Amino acid sequence: MKDSPTKYIFVTGGVTSSLGKGIVSASLGKLLAERGYSVTIQKLDPYINVDPGTMNPFEHGECYVTDDGAETDLDLGHYERFLNRPTSQANNVTTGRIYQTVIEKERKGDYLGKTVQIIPHITDEIKRRIQILDKKKEFDFIITEIGGTVGDIEALPYIEAVRQLKWELENNAIFIHLTLVPFLAAAAELKTKPTQHSVKTLLEAGIQPDILVCRTEHPINDNIKRKIAQFCNVEKNAVIQSIDAKTIYEVPLLMQKEGLDKIILKKLNIECKKKARLIKLKKFLNGLQNPKKEITIGLVGKYVSLQDAYKSISEAIIHAGAKKCCKINVEWIDSEDINMQNLKSKLSHLQGLIVAPGFGDRGIDGKILAIKFVRENNIPFLGICLGMQTAVIEFSRNVLGLKNANSTEMDPKTKFPVINLMNGQKDITRKGGTMRLGAYDCKLKTKSNIYNCYKKEQISERHRHRYEFNNKYLEIFKKNGLIASGINKKNNLVEAIEIQNHKWFVAVQFHPEYKSTVDKPHPLFCGFIKACINNK
Repeated sequence: MKDSPTKYIFVTGGVTSSLGKGIVSASLGKLLAERGYSVTIQKLDPYINVDPGTMNPFEHGECYVTDDGAETDLDLGHYERFLNRPTSQANNVTTGRIYQTVIEKERKGDYLGKTVQIIPHITDEIKRRIQILDKKKEFDFIITEIGGTVGDIEALPYIEAVRQLKWELENNAIFIHLTLVPFLAAAAELKTKPTQHSVKTLLEAGIQPDILVCRTEHPINDNIKRKIAQFCNVEKNAVIQSIDAKTIYEVPLLMQKEGLDKIILKKLNIECKKKARLIKLKKFLNGLQNPKKEITIGLVGKYVSLQDAYKSISEAIIHAGAKKCCKINVEWIDSEDINMQNLKSKLSHLQGLIVAPGFGDRGIDGKILAIKFVRENNIPFLGICLGMQTAVIEFSRNVLGLKNANSTEMDPKTKFPVINLMNGQKDITRKGGTMRLGAYDCKLKTKSNIYNCYKKEQISERHRHRYEFNNKYLEIFKKNGLIASGINKKNNLVEAIEIQNHKWFVAVQFHPEYKSTVDKPHPLFCGFIKACINNK
């Protein structure tokens, strides 16, 4: 289709947040990609932060990192997991970044002395950011998800920008509006009024939705669809039911059953004979829903009360479990709750343990205790980022005998700084976007568990850290059975460690979870889950 103009699909949300705009956008992208089209998805975030990199995970969930080092919204993880193609900085736009750009232009005199205003300057910058994805003319479809809810004061410039853009793009853009159709138990019926009011709010902003996707707990019958269509001025077949699913990976199939991709193509006057067969997705769901075995693993972190803080890790576990046809029960363990008295009861029944990433010293003692337990009891272990650093600290204290060994992040005056601030980070004072971010190469040691996972020596993985393994201690670790099984040769950085005489003890400085997708479950998670299955 690339001989014709790129088609834009704008996805807005109403009634309430967290309805699943990201999943619907990713599901639609999956259906269009399966039909042979080139698709990418973009998230517009109304918050004033430049990016979520400095946000507490309790505020915004996981900070997702792209290959080019952008710290982005966790929805970009959904986009990559469904589409199986990487995103970039251009796929995530924030109000902070928009205003930063406009103010910098004003300071340079680019506006020739004009009064800088929301319209046209902010809206023009939003439109430019939306269209920058099509610079190389490589996409048939660009799906743009607008964060928040219609009516939010901070979302108004985005709504106005896409209203203008729809007009400028003529017949090459459409609007999908995601709303809620709640079920009132007292009345024992679904209510359409919230959807009507949400569409009315959108109409007041000058936007008529082309398609309504209605999130619901109960099936929406034809009468309700007809009512919604009549009062919201859309075609009846453009009222799409999005019923609660057991897993987000069923949503593309549910959207296909509702004909979402067909109505999109029809409204954009595109004829497409190729069907979305979704063979790999169906195979994945078969492995997920028909497991032949079952295991229980633990995930230790300090944000476990909000599981979205570790969204990519939990999804990577699901991917690996589906590939191994194994049901994986994950016990979320708050590292601050772990102590010597409850250590055995919390961990002894597990087939494996993951220690999650994080920053700061809160909960570190619990992580170290957990790692010591699985190391001594030969339970498969995977450490990620801070999980690797705490594994190094634990080994230093309890095997090497380096009393109070630590990371300089936790104790700047430690006598044994086995984890130290990277050289390139020592003069940095600004926090936002200044870590070691994005994809870097790593060479794996051939006779190692990590090599057995990847089946190749050279890999590339994404990073997000300031501290690193202190090479001063490398030889003493090696002599005592802990080896560096992955090295970044360019800067001689230790990227992966493992204990040789342990059943499966691997920890990595990078974030493998960011690259796990439905089509390609991550080999490191697959290797870990295989070790856990063998440990049952």
